Amino acid sequence: MKNILACIVTIITLSNLITTSQGRRVLQSFETFEYTAITCRSHSASITEYGGVGDGKTLNTKAFQSAVDHLSQYSSDGGAQLFVPAGKWLTGSFNLTSHFTLFLHKDAILLAAQDLNEYPILKALPSYGRGRDAAGGRFASLFFGTNLSDVIITGNNGTIDGQGSFWWQKFHGGKLKYTRPYLIELMFSDTIQISNLTFLDSPSWNIHPVYSSNIIVKGVTIIAPVKSPNTDGINPDSCTNTRIEDCYIISGDDCIAVKSGWDEYGISFGMPTKHLVIRRLTCISPYSAAIALGSEMSGGIEDVRAEDITAYQTESGVRIKTAVGRGAFVKNIYVKGMNLHTMKWVFWMTGNYKAHADSHYDPHALPEITGINYRDIVAENVSMAGRLEGISGDPFTGICISNATISMAAKHKKAIWMCSDVEGVTSGVDPKPCDLLDGQESETKKKMIDGGCDFPTDVLEIDNVELKTCSYQMS
Repeated sequence: MKNILACIVTIITLSNLITTSQGRRVLQSFETFEYTAITCRSHSASITEYGGVGDGKTLNTKAFQSAVDHLSQYSSDGGAQLFVPAGKWLTGSFNLTSHFTLFLHKDAILLAAQDLNEYPILKALPSYGRGRDAAGGRFASLFFGTNLSDVIITGNNGTIDGQGSFWWQKFHGGKLKYTRPYLIELMFSDTIQISNLTFLDSPSWNIHPVYSSNIIVKGVTIIAPVKSPNTDGINPDSCTNTRIEDCYIISGDDCIAVKSGWDEYGISFGMPTKHLVIRRLTCISPYSAAIALGSEMSGGIEDVRAEDITAYQTESGVRIKTAVGRGAFVKNIYVKGMNLHTMKWVFWMTGNYKAHADSHYDPHALPEITGINYRDIVAENVSMAGRLEGISGDPFTGICISNATISMAAKHKKAIWMCSDVEGVTSGVDPKPCDLLDGQESETKKKMIDGGCDFPTDVLEIDNVELKTCSYQMS
């Protein structure tokens, strides 16, 4: 299913009479296309000008890298756009550049090469200390970049096909020495737009901005088998000012996972994810969450605002995952307007998530989980309303749930709520929550109840970014 909410893209096919070198007059067709972006470019070229062949068999890694390298000369002259026309374009990993747009025609399919040699080996991320799949480093992502500014990856609903089954089999067989590649990873970068594309069958995570800022992910469709391993949709990781909106995701893992580093490595690196907006998300993920906070959250997560979230046949709505040894915090989280259908849990918080980077984590590094707000929730066919499990001696506090109507499944769990080591208040929640969310009238609790788990009214910087209409012509 291709999402068309991302940006207005208009393509008009035109023609013009030209004279060939033999003096014959022929009709030359070209396309004018428009789309919205944070920046328009002064220069444009097609991948075919660099030897690209869209037959689904010819390897185009060198063509793509040559194109990007050549177009980088325009970075200080209005930037450049690389156009990928209709066809099947087989490629391995290549690096992007600053002030650059990669645009995919609606009938363009980028096929990720199924050859390990097409993906350079990179060091482990400093906030993780090791790879996610193995103790070593990681394969470079299909599209990779570091220390970039003003990067746009967009199109007219073109497709990026990760051909992930090749990697999933190796992962399940324990045959990988390095972590599988993602489809997009941009590091230490600023001003990023990823929009109006379809992502299929990623080897692992799909979109991974890390140590970056001022990011817009808009109108993308992400699809992977629901049992595919670790095929998270969008994972902002130690990022500031991120806007994710109008996305449709079917995943084998969390549709969106908010991260900031792992145990002692994330604590040492100390870069939180903050000022994140998620709106109008549709998710299907039977074994994971619509939105997960953690479990790698050791740099901290704060000021996350999620609204208009729809999930079908998904394990949980917004889940918090953490553990002893993670340290840092998850605080000031605001969720408004969730419509959930056929769920295992509506509310799920876990303080005993088991995975650690290694055995050297600090057992005294306890996470602070506080200021977690949910309001205006409707859920149906639910097995358990809430499973909220804090940490003994380190309770999760400041939980506020307001105006939530939950219809239980015919064969729901006997315990509708399970709560331990949590503190909070509720108002207008049915079925009745556990006693630890009793809402007794301390001043703090009264303020929370009267406010109805208030959603912030201030506007984040990233919401002030307006997209421009860009127009181009390609023969």
